[in-house]
Amino acid sequence: MKKQPKWLRDFLIYLTAIKGKSKRTRDEYEYDLTLFFRFLYAVQEDLPTTDLEAISIAELDIDFVRGISLEDMYLFLAYCEEVRQNSAATRARKVATLKSFFKYLKTKKHLIDENPAEDLETPKINRKQPVYLKVPEAKQFLSHIPSKTHYYRDHCMMTFLLNLGLRATELCRLSLGDVEDRYVTIVGKGGKERRVYMNDSCVEALALYIEHERKKIAEKTTDDALFLSQKGNRLTRQRLAKIVKQINDSSALHKANLTPHKLRHTSATIMYQNGADIRSLQQILGHSNISTTQIYTHVEDEMIKQVFENNPLNIEHNPNNIEK
Repeated sequence: MKKQPKWLRDFLIYLTAIKGKSKRTRDEYEYDLTLFFRFLYAVQEDLPTTDLEAISIAELDIDFVRGISLEDMYLFLAYCEEVRQNSAATRARKVATLKSFFKYLKTKKHLIDENPAEDLETPKINRKQPVYLKVPEAKQFLSHIPSKTHYYRDHCMMTFLLNLGLRATELCRLSLGDVEDRYVTIVGKGGKERRVYMNDSCVEALALYIEHERKKIAEKTTDDALFLSQKGNRLTRQRLAKIVKQINDSSALHKANLTPHKLRHTSATIMYQNGADIRSLQQILGHSNISTTQIYTHVEDEMIKQVFENNPLNIEHNPNNIEK
């Protein structure tokens, strides 16, 4: 680990030890803050911003932080947009990082008197409609898993993604002990747990995988991971993404950039279109904020048109039907 000022190191420890953030989230905060302080130091010392990686922030003291203004943050965000070509979503994450960090310095450590990030605005994000497979496409995807060494494992994983709406990380984290009867315990973001019901497709796919593959691989390992590699190791998100790509190619769907997360979108969309209310969907998906869940309330134009067509007060348009 690169040397860091104590006030930054303490904040990163606080994120995981107190706030319960995952290592991945902590790494994102560390990256954003390190970039921010390197950039400000380069500007202050009139150094080129083309080689920020070479700048060490280990010797920066708290007085340097106390001198940071709201305008400095706007300058940093402009640099991220214009030079680093960061999207609005990426810049929004950096704003969230800065807000969290300076709030911590003021309210928890009392190292600063004023919070310069308090009025920092978040870039507006044009929320995109989630990309997903339609039901026939999802069935085609599931029916074209290559028949090879890990057919049952891959079929079970894809069934879980498409029926339970799991995140890739959540799927890879599953252990044998997480499955009990028809329920599976999911460890989501921030270590939050939720129990999800397994339908018949999930139960059957899991039983076939356990019987035909996992029992054999289990002889090579003591790892209690539910989904194992050929060597008996827990599968990674990267490996899962490659499996999805292989199935996409095999199915002849050739969906652009199909990922495990887009299978989660598919699952959520299908559940919503088949009667799941927004609160239930929020619980199933493990969203902290319902506004995140609301992206799945999109419905195809044809479905919306059908709602109007099916109105019992609607009649076939015919000039002879009009009373004169």
